[in-house]
Amino acid sequence: MKDDKHIRQQAMNLFEQAYQHQMRGELGNAIALYKRSIDTYPTAEAYTYLGWTYSLLGHYEQAITMCHKAIEIDPDYGNPYNDIGAYLIELGQHEDAIVWLEQALMAPRYETPHFPLLNLGRAFEALGQYERALAFYQQAIEIAPLYLPARWAKQALLGRMN
Repeated sequence: MKDDKHIRQQAMNLFEQAYQHQMRGELGNAIALYKRSIDTYPTAEAYTYLGWTYSLLGHYEQAITMCHKAIEIDPDYGNPYNDIGAYLIELGQHEDAIVWLEQALMAPRYETPHFPLLNLGRAFEALGQYERALAFYQQAIEIAPLYLPARWAKQALLGRMN
């Protein structure tokens, strides 16, 4: 019988292969490999990235389901909270998105807080709360000065406000 470390490594190898396919736009292959990774050893990362791949196909409900599974495995992992918020924004559910994005910011294991800050800006902008949106865009820029989507969003909103 294989040991746990070996099984985890197999799952990680499948995950990495899936990610490479996803980055090349080979989404069907990516989905199949993420699923094999999950079948081998389920991780929050594999569920989250499988959800991301579904979102790239416009399957937001399926993507949200995968993020919920990721949270069940590791509630400290921030990515699926942000992703649920982003998918809800795409579905026009801006107020619902805010709760998830705030949870992403509080997650103990999250290395890219500028993503939910940008998404909070997007949600508040869509709700017509421009000053709050600008504040979130600015926070994202302060955390990650080279994060261009936050800069672009801030400049576009400022342009519309003038």
